[in-house]
Amino acid sequence: MLVLLSGVSGAGKDTIKNELLKRMNNLTTMPSYTDRDPRPGEENGKIYNFVTTEEFETKIKEGEFYEYSVHHEHYYGTSKKILNETMKNGKIIIKDIEVNGTENLLKLLKNDTKIVTIFLRVPKEELRRRLQHRVEKASIKEIELRLNRFDYEESKIGIYDYVIKNDDLEKTVQIIETIIQNEYKLENN
Repeated sequence: MLVLLSGVSGAGKDTIKNELLKRMNNLTTMPSYTDRDPRPGEENGKIYNFVTTEEFETKIKEGEFYEYSVHHEHYYGTSKKILNETMKNGKIIIKDIEVNGTENLLKLLKNDTKIVTIFLRVPKEELRRRLQHRVEKASIKEIELRLNRFDYEESKIGIYDYVIKNDDLEKTVQIIETIIQNEYKLENN
């Protein structure tokens, strides 16, 4: 089973994913590829495989991605090889991914793979506050770039199985944990 977790930048995807990974033994994740620079504390191969733009474009030409897109002026993509290998281990995969990536994976994999899609909502002003107070201080330009994408990402909510307002971390984590457990039971009964 593949759980796709989306939401605007600053919605809490990473925080929630990490909390779920601590609590659920049958849950795993997989890194995406990106050509952006690592943020402080990010290790290559954990959340992202960091490559140059040229390396990313070579991988595109060689058909190595299920999906990829340019998001906030950087490439992001889902490796066919990594996803297929991770799915073989029998665990539930949770992946944070932007809305175009979710659409593309649904088109490509929905007939072969159980996919559960979850969108995290955050009010625009709360999002602005979160972006301004992130540890890795975003520039004004970067904050505006992310806020400008807000309406577009919100317009894609209709493709998601679940939409959750993320205004309380513990409550949100508990809701998503319950969703994952119930969807897993439905698939395996």
